[in-house]
Amino acid sequence: MIGSVSSTQSNESDNRVRAIVQACFVTILWSSSWVIIKFGLEEIPPLLFAGLRYFLASLLLVALVLSRSSSRKALRKRSSRWWIGLALYGGIFITATQGTQFLALKYLPAITFSLLLNLTPIFVLILAIPWLRETPSLLEIVFIIISLLGVFLYFYPLDLVGLSLFGLMIGIVSLIANSFSSIIGRAINRIQDTPALIVTGISMFFGASMLILLALATETLVTLSLTSWISIVWLAVVNTAFAFTLWNRSMQVLRAIDTTLINSTMMPQIVILSIIFLGEFPDLLDWLGLILLALGITAVQVIQSRKKQLKPENIDSESSTGLI
Repeated sequence: MIGSVSSTQSNESDNRVRAIVQACFVTILWSSSWVIIKFGLEEIPPLLFAGLRYFLASLLLVALVLSRSSSRKALRKRSSRWWIGLALYGGIFITATQGTQFLALKYLPAITFSLLLNLTPIFVLILAIPWLRETPSLLEIVFIIISLLGVFLYFYPLDLVGLSLFGLMIGIVSLIANSFSSIIGRAINRIQDTPALIVTGISMFFGASMLILLALATETLVTLSLTSWISIVWLAVVNTAFAFTLWNRSMQVLRAIDTTLINSTMMPQIVILSIIFLGEFPDLLDWLGLILLALGITAVQVIQSRKKQLKPENIDSESSTGLI
Protein backbone atom coordinates (compact mmCIF):
# COMPACT_ATOMS: atom_id res chain seq x y z
CA MET A 1 0.00 0.00 0.00
CA ILE A 2 2.80 2.39 0.97
CA GLY A 3 4.67 1.45 -2.20
CA SER A 4 1.57 2.20 -4.28
CA VAL A 5 1.15 5.67 -2.70
CA SER A 6 4.83 6.40 -3.19
CA SER A 7 4.62 5.33 -6.85
CA THR A 8 1.60 7.58 -7.39
CA GLN A 9 3.37 10.57 -5.84
CA SER A 10 6.43 9.88 -7.98
CA ASN A 11 4.30 9.77 -11.15
CA GLU A 12 2.58 13.04 -10.20
CA SER A 13 5.97 14.65 -9.59
CA ASP A 14 7.28 13.42 -12.94
CA ASN A 15 4.17 14.69 -14.73
CA ARG A 16 4.53 18.08 -13.07
CA VAL A 17 8.21 18.39 -14.02
CA ARG A 18 7.37 17.35 -17.58
CA ALA A 19 4.57 19.91 -17.75
CA ILE A 20 6.86 22.67 -16.47
CA VAL A 21 9.51 21.82 -19.07
CA GLN A 22 6.88 21.77 -21.82
CA ALA A 23 5.41 25.12 -20.73
CA CYS A 24 8.86 26.73 -20.57
CA PHE A 25 9.63 25.39 -24.05
CA VAL A 26 6.40 26.95 -25.34
CA THR A 27 7.38 30.37 -23.98
CA ILE A 28 10.70 30.05 -25.82
CA LEU A 29 8.82 29.32 -29.05
CA TRP A 30 6.42 32.21 -28.54
CA SER A 31 9.26 34.60 -27.67
CA SER A 32 11.19 33.58 -30.78
CA SER A 33 8.13 34.51 -32.87
CA TRP A 34 8.93 38.17 -32.35
CA VAL A 35 12.35 37.84 -33.97
CA ILE A 36 11.04 35.68 -36.83
CA ILE A 37 8.22 38.15 -37.51
CA LYS A 38 10.60 41.14 -37.51
CA PHE A 39 12.78 39.48 -40.15
CA GLY A 40 9.78 38.24 -42.14
CA LEU A 41 8.23 41.70 -42.30
CA GLU A 42 11.14 42.85 -44.42
CA GLU A 43 9.46 41.05 -47.34
CA ILE A 44 5.95 39.95 -46.29
CA PRO A 45 3.11 42.50 -45.92
CA PRO A 46 2.04 42.45 -42.23
CA LEU A 47 -1.66 41.60 -42.61
CA LEU A 48 -0.97 38.88 -45.17
CA PHE A 49 1.81 37.53 -42.93
CA ALA A 50 -0.52 37.32 -39.94
CA GLY A 51 -3.40 35.95 -42.00
CA LEU A 52 -1.40 33.14 -43.60
CA ARG A 53 0.25 32.21 -40.32
CA TYR A 54 -2.98 31.88 -38.35
CA PHE A 55 -5.02 30.43 -41.21
CA LEU A 56 -2.58 27.53 -41.62
CA ALA A 57 -2.42 27.09 -37.83
CA SER A 58 -6.22 27.08 -37.56
CA LEU A 59 -6.49 24.35 -40.21
CA LEU A 60 -4.18 22.17 -38.12
CA LEU A 61 -6.08 22.90 -34.89
CA VAL A 62 -9.47 22.29 -36.51
CA ALA A 63 -8.15 19.01 -37.98
CA LEU A 64 -7.01 18.04 -34.47
CA VAL A 65 -10.46 18.90 -33.11
CA LEU A 66 -12.25 16.84 -35.77
CA SER A 67 -9.94 13.88 -35.19
CA ARG A 68 -11.23 13.49 -31.61
CA SER A 69 -14.62 11.91 -31.02
CA SER A 70 -15.09 13.93 -27.82
CA SER A 71 -14.46 17.18 -29.70
CA ARG A 72 -16.81 16.22 -32.53
CA LYS A 73 -19.45 15.44 -29.94
CA ALA A 74 -18.92 18.85 -28.31
CA LEU A 75 -19.58 20.53 -31.68
CA ARG A 76 -22.89 18.82 -32.32
CA LYS A 77 -26.16 20.74 -32.00
CA ARG A 78 -24.43 24.06 -31.42
CA SER A 79 -26.70 27.04 -31.96
CA SER A 80 -26.14 29.67 -34.64
CA ARG A 81 -25.62 32.15 -31.79
CA TRP A 82 -22.68 30.05 -30.56
CA TRP A 83 -21.05 30.03 -34.02
CA ILE A 84 -21.62 33.77 -34.45
CA GLY A 85 -20.10 34.36 -31.01
CA LEU A 86 -16.93 32.46 -31.94
CA ALA A 87 -16.75 34.32 -35.26
CA LEU A 88 -16.96 37.65 -33.42
CA TYR A 89 -14.35 36.47 -30.92
CA GLY A 90 -12.09 35.49 -33.83
CA GLY A 91 -12.57 38.94 -35.30
CA ILE A 92 -11.25 40.51 -32.09
CA PHE A 93 -8.74 37.82 -31.09
CA ILE A 94 -7.14 37.28 -34.52
CA THR A 95 -8.22 39.91 -37.07
CA ALA A 96 -7.88 42.94 -34.80
CA THR A 97 -5.34 41.79 -32.21
CA GLN A 98 -2.92 39.78 -34.34
CA GLY A 99 -3.31 42.04 -37.36
CA THR A 100 -2.33 45.12 -35.37
CA GLN A 101 0.48 43.22 -33.65
CA PHE A 102 2.13 42.42 -36.98
CA LEU A 103 1.56 46.00 -38.13
CA ALA A 104 3.08 47.39 -34.92
CA LEU A 105 6.14 45.15 -35.23
CA LYS A 106 6.72 46.55 -38.70
CA TYR A 107 7.13 50.06 -37.30
CA LEU A 108 8.29 49.57 -33.69
CA PRO A 109 11.29 47.87 -32.04
CA ALA A 110 10.32 44.47 -30.63
CA ILE A 111 11.26 45.51 -27.08
CA THR A 112 9.14 48.67 -27.22
CA PHE A 113 6.10 46.83 -28.52
CA SER A 114 6.62 44.02 -26.01
CA LEU A 115 6.50 46.61 -23.23
CA LEU A 116 3.24 48.03 -24.57
CA LEU A 117 1.62 44.62 -24.98
CA ASN A 118 2.64 43.57 -21.47
CA LEU A 119 0.29 46.25 -20.16
CA THR A 120 -2.59 43.97 -21.19
CA PRO A 121 -3.23 42.61 -17.64
CA ILE A 122 -3.72 46.19 -16.39
CA PHE A 123 -6.25 47.00 -19.11
CA VAL A 124 -7.97 43.65 -18.51
CA LEU A 125 -8.30 44.49 -14.82
CA ILE A 126 -9.87 47.84 -15.67
CA LEU A 127 -12.24 46.32 -18.25
CA ALA A 128 -13.17 43.49 -15.88
CA ILE A 129 -14.68 45.94 -13.38
CA PRO A 130 -17.82 46.76 -15.42
CA TRP A 131 -17.82 43.64 -17.66
CA LEU A 132 -17.07 40.80 -15.27
CA ARG A 133 -17.69 42.58 -11.96
CA GLU A 134 -14.16 41.82 -10.79
CA THR A 135 -12.72 44.58 -8.60
CA PRO A 136 -8.91 44.86 -8.21
CA SER A 137 -7.58 44.72 -4.66
CA LEU A 138 -5.52 47.47 -3.05
CA LEU A 139 -2.36 45.39 -3.52
CA GLU A 140 -3.12 44.99 -7.22
CA ILE A 141 -3.55 48.75 -7.55
CA VAL A 142 -0.12 49.27 -5.95
CA PHE A 143 1.54 46.93 -8.45
CA ILE A 144 -0.36 48.59 -11.30
CA ILE A 145 1.16 51.92 -10.26
CA ILE A 146 4.62 50.31 -10.17
CA SER A 147 4.04 48.95 -13.69
CA LEU A 148 2.97 52.36 -14.99
CA LEU A 149 6.05 53.91 -13.38
CA GLY A 150 8.14 51.41 -15.34
CA VAL A 151 6.46 52.50 -18.58
CA PHE A 152 7.08 56.15 -17.72
CA LEU A 153 10.77 55.50 -17.09
CA TYR A 154 11.10 53.52 -20.34
CA PHE A 155 9.69 56.33 -22.48
CA TYR A 156 11.25 59.20 -20.48
CA PRO A 157 12.21 61.55 -21.95
CA LEU A 158 9.70 61.07 -24.78
CA ASP A 159 11.82 61.22 -27.91
CA LEU A 160 9.94 60.45 -31.11
CA VAL A 161 13.10 60.68 -33.19
CA GLY A 162 13.66 57.17 -34.51
CA LEU A 163 10.34 56.03 -33.03
CA SER A 164 7.36 55.77 -35.39
CA LEU A 165 4.38 57.73 -34.08
CA PHE A 166 2.14 55.69 -36.39
CA GLY A 167 3.65 52.49 -35.02
CA LEU A 168 3.07 53.73 -31.46
CA MET A 169 -0.59 54.42 -32.25
CA ILE A 170 -1.00 50.97 -33.83
CA GLY A 171 0.70 49.46 -30.77
CA ILE A 172 -1.82 51.14 -28.47
CA VAL A 173 -4.70 49.91 -30.65
CA SER A 174 -3.20 46.41 -30.47
CA LEU A 175 -2.98 46.68 -26.68
CA ILE A 176 -6.66 47.65 -26.47
CA ALA A 177 -7.72 44.89 -28.89
CA ASN A 178 -5.64 42.33 -26.97
CA SER A 179 -7.26 43.42 -23.72
CA PHE A 180 -10.77 43.11 -25.14
CA SER A 181 -9.97 39.67 -26.59
CA SER A 182 -8.72 38.56 -23.15
CA ILE A 183 -11.96 39.74 -21.53
CA ILE A 184 -14.12 38.05 -24.17
CA GLY A 185 -12.02 34.88 -23.99
CA ARG A 186 -12.34 34.80 -20.21
CA ALA A 187 -16.11 35.29 -20.46
CA ILE A 188 -16.38 32.41 -22.95
CA ASN A 189 -14.17 30.13 -20.85
CA ARG A 190 -16.12 30.89 -17.67
CA ILE A 191 -19.16 29.19 -19.20
CA GLN A 192 -17.06 26.00 -19.17
CA ASP A 193 -19.10 24.25 -21.86
CA THR A 194 -16.44 24.10 -24.61
CA PRO A 195 -12.80 22.89 -24.49
CA ALA A 196 -10.21 25.63 -25.05
CA LEU A 197 -8.83 23.81 -28.10
CA ILE A 198 -12.20 24.05 -29.88
CA VAL A 199 -12.70 27.72 -28.97
CA THR A 200 -9.23 28.68 -30.15
CA GLY A 201 -9.18 26.56 -33.32
CA ILE A 202 -12.56 27.66 -34.63
CA SER A 203 -12.26 31.33 -33.63
CA MET A 204 -8.79 31.40 -35.16
CA PHE A 205 -10.17 30.01 -38.44
CA PHE A 206 -12.84 32.72 -38.65
CA GLY A 207 -10.45 35.50 -37.62
CA ALA A 208 -7.63 34.44 -39.94
CA SER A 209 -10.03 34.16 -42.88
CA MET A 210 -11.17 37.75 -42.28
CA LEU A 211 -7.54 38.84 -41.92
CA ILE A 212 -6.58 37.33 -45.28
CA LEU A 213 -9.54 39.03 -46.98
CA LEU A 214 -8.52 42.33 -45.38
CA ALA A 215 -4.94 41.85 -46.56
CA LEU A 216 -6.06 41.13 -50.13
CA ALA A 217 -8.17 44.30 -50.10
CA THR A 218 -5.56 46.66 -48.63
CA GLU A 219 -2.06 45.34 -49.32
CA THR A 220 -0.01 44.95 -52.46
CA LEU A 221 0.60 41.28 -53.14
CA VAL A 222 4.21 40.24 -53.55
CA THR A 223 5.93 37.05 -54.63
CA LEU A 224 7.19 35.38 -51.48
CA SER A 225 10.60 33.77 -51.33
CA LEU A 226 11.26 30.29 -49.99
CA THR A 227 12.63 31.85 -46.80
CA SER A 228 9.38 33.75 -46.25
CA TRP A 229 7.29 30.62 -46.75
CA ILE A 230 9.50 28.73 -44.31
CA SER A 231 8.92 31.51 -41.74
CA ILE A 232 5.14 31.40 -42.29
CA VAL A 233 4.93 27.61 -42.08
CA TRP A 234 7.23 27.44 -39.04
CA LEU A 235 5.19 30.05 -37.18
CA ALA A 236 1.94 28.33 -38.12
CA VAL A 237 2.92 24.73 -37.42
CA VAL A 238 5.46 24.98 -34.61
CA ASN A 239 4.95 28.32 -32.83
CA THR A 240 1.15 28.27 -33.04
CA ALA A 241 -0.55 24.88 -33.55
CA PHE A 242 2.09 22.73 -31.82
CA ALA A 243 2.90 25.31 -29.13
CA PHE A 244 -0.76 25.89 -28.26
CA THR A 245 -1.46 22.15 -28.03
CA LEU A 246 1.58 21.68 -25.78
CA TRP A 247 0.59 24.67 -23.62
CA ASN A 248 -2.98 23.41 -23.28
CA ARG A 249 -1.66 19.99 -22.23
CA SER A 250 0.64 21.58 -19.64
CA MET A 251 -2.24 23.55 -18.13
CA GLN A 252 -4.03 20.29 -17.38
CA VAL A 253 -1.27 19.53 -14.86
CA LEU A 254 -0.02 22.92 -13.67
CA ARG A 255 -1.75 25.37 -11.36
CA ALA A 256 -2.81 28.80 -12.57
CA ILE A 257 -0.01 30.43 -10.59
CA ASP A 258 2.53 28.09 -12.22
CA THR A 259 1.50 28.96 -15.77
CA THR A 260 1.38 32.65 -14.85
CA LEU A 261 4.96 32.66 -13.56
CA ILE A 262 6.21 30.64 -16.52
CA ASN A 263 4.41 32.93 -18.96
CA SER A 264 5.95 35.98 -17.27
CA THR A 265 9.39 34.82 -18.45
CA MET A 266 8.48 35.80 -22.00
CA MET A 267 9.28 39.48 -21.58
CA PRO A 268 12.93 39.00 -20.53
CA GLN A 269 13.28 36.34 -23.23
CA ILE A 270 12.04 38.79 -25.88
CA VAL A 271 14.46 41.44 -24.61
CA ILE A 272 17.41 39.04 -24.74
CA LEU A 273 16.49 37.73 -28.21
CA SER A 274 15.99 41.28 -29.49
CA ILE A 275 19.45 42.27 -28.25
CA ILE A 276 21.10 39.22 -29.83
CA PHE A 277 19.30 39.05 -33.17
CA LEU A 278 17.82 42.51 -33.77
CA GLY A 279 20.50 44.73 -32.26
CA GLU A 280 18.07 46.52 -29.94
CA PHE A 281 20.02 47.74 -26.90
CA PRO A 282 18.06 49.30 -23.98
CA ASP A 283 19.86 52.01 -22.00
CA LEU A 284 20.03 52.12 -18.18
CA LEU A 285 16.69 53.95 -17.76
CA ASP A 286 15.05 51.53 -20.22
CA TRP A 287 16.31 48.57 -18.19
CA LEU A 288 14.92 50.07 -14.98
CA GLY A 289 11.56 50.64 -16.64
CA LEU A 290 11.44 47.12 -18.05
CA ILE A 291 12.32 45.60 -14.67
CA LEU A 292 9.64 47.61 -12.82
CA LEU A 293 7.05 46.72 -15.46
CA ALA A 294 7.96 43.02 -15.33
CA LEU A 295 7.77 42.95 -11.53
CA GLY A 296 4.48 44.84 -11.40
CA ILE A 297 2.75 42.84 -14.13
CA THR A 298 3.98 39.49 -12.76
CA ALA A 299 2.73 40.39 -9.28
CA VAL A 300 -0.69 41.36 -10.65
CA GLN A 301 -0.94 38.10 -12.58
CA VAL A 302 0.11 36.04 -9.55
CA ILE A 303 -2.60 37.71 -7.47
CA GLN A 304 -5.13 37.01 -10.22
CA SER A 305 -4.01 33.38 -10.38
CA ARG A 306 -4.51 32.93 -6.66
CA LYS A 307 -8.00 34.34 -7.03
CA LYS A 308 -8.69 31.73 -9.71
CA GLN A 309 -7.58 29.00 -7.33
CA LEU A 310 -10.02 30.23 -4.73
CA LYS A 311 -12.76 30.49 -7.35
CA PRO A 312 -11.94 27.87 -10.01
CA GLU A 313 -12.67 28.63 -13.64
CA ASN A 314 -11.13 27.76 -16.96
CA ILE A 315 -7.84 29.46 -17.58
CA ASP A 316 -7.50 31.41 -20.78
CA SER A 317 -5.50 29.36 -23.20
CA GLU A 318 -3.79 32.31 -24.80
CA SER A 319 -0.70 33.84 -23.44
CA SER A 320 -0.75 37.28 -21.98
CA THR A 321 1.14 38.42 -25.10
CA GLY A 322 -1.82 37.55 -27.24
CA LEU A 323 -0.68 34.26 -28.72
CA ILE A 324 1.99 35.80 -30.88
